[in-house]
Amino acid sequence: MSSAASLDLLDIDHCLSAEERQIRAVVRQLVDQRVRPEVAGWYEQGRVPVRELAAEFGKLGLLGMHLTGYGCAGASAVAYGLACLELEAGDSGLRSLVSVQGSLAMYAIWRYGSEEQKQQWLPPMAAGEAIGCFGLTEPDHGSDPASMATRARRDGSDWVLHGSKMWITNAPVADVAVIWARTDEGVRGFVVPMDTPGVSAPEITRKMSLRASVTGEIVLDDVRLPASAQLPEATGLRAPLSCLTEARYGIVWGALGAARDCLETALAYAIGREQFGRPLAGFQLTQAKLADMVVELQKGQLLALHLGRTAERGALRPEQVSVGKLNNVREALAIARQCRTIMGANGISGEYPVMRHANNLESVLTYEGTAEIHQLVIGQRLTGISAFA
Repeated sequence: MSSAASLDLLDIDHCLSAEERQIRAVVRQLVDQRVRPEVAGWYEQGRVPVRELAAEFGKLGLLGMHLTGYGCAGASAVAYGLACLELEAGDSGLRSLVSVQGSLAMYAIWRYGSEEQKQQWLPPMAAGEAIGCFGLTEPDHGSDPASMATRARRDGSDWVLHGSKMWITNAPVADVAVIWARTDEGVRGFVVPMDTPGVSAPEITRKMSLRASVTGEIVLDDVRLPASAQLPEATGLRAPLSCLTEARYGIVWGALGAARDCLETALAYAIGREQFGRPLAGFQLTQAKLADMVVELQKGQLLALHLGRTAERGALRPEQVSVGKLNNVREALAIARQCRTIMGANGISGEYPVMRHANNLESVLTYEGTAEIHQLVIGQRLTGISAFA
């Protein structure tokens, strides 16, 4: 297989620091050694060793790596993005594990939690000893979280939560969930240990995408929590949406990892596979496909890098992240599908990663905000008019 460097026609690597390249190399090595030999089997079986992987990721500082303190690595935005890219080159499910743990569950506690909540949960989560999940999406309310039906009511000094969340990564194996619920004072967040009476997390099975990822429902049947379970700094819907912005940023990078892995695979295949007496790579139509795909991959990398540097200046805005997710996931999925055409029937074989990546990217296209939602975010920024309702 060709090296990733051969796809770097624009020499984007020169825009990275030595430390950033080193972090990327460490994550790539982990994926090559630990993930690639196993991931096709995990995908086929619909099972993944989440706790084992979380412990290994924790040792490398990948969990909440862009956060500071509490055992977190405090890495730069670009370094975190590069890690997401390499993880998703292995499988989107792996990046989802790291993204949900660090950018959703840990970030919510780090940004909005009490000092007691931070001390209790962030160090074990950073080490991979505790698994977190993030409960916002509901069975009837995906793209419209403002209409959530999950309720939290006061009962003395306690809170009582009732409702359900759907399509929650890590839920069946999680130790703690950040749950968002409607109260008389508006939307509030709660830190909910998963062993609390009334909490259950049945696994969602028969998935055709993200099979190397554990997904579940969270059912809250009059779950009683102390007042200390509430995230004290989280008021209104802006709080969970800011967490989504964090996760979407990782996707901007991660989707490119899946695209790169598909393109590397298809390029190597086209060079080695002969038809009509010469390699597939020697046909003009094939070269046109490869050229178009590498152009989109490199444009996506430049966009991700720009957003990363903007984040490091503290100037990244949500609509800018929407531009990144909309473009990079859409183009990554187009690359995966095009690579499949180059490989013909072998493109659907589990011996190659292309169809697995394509299936995964179908989910990445719609989670953390569908393509249409991001178009409306951008449209609102352009026009000053909200078209969500």
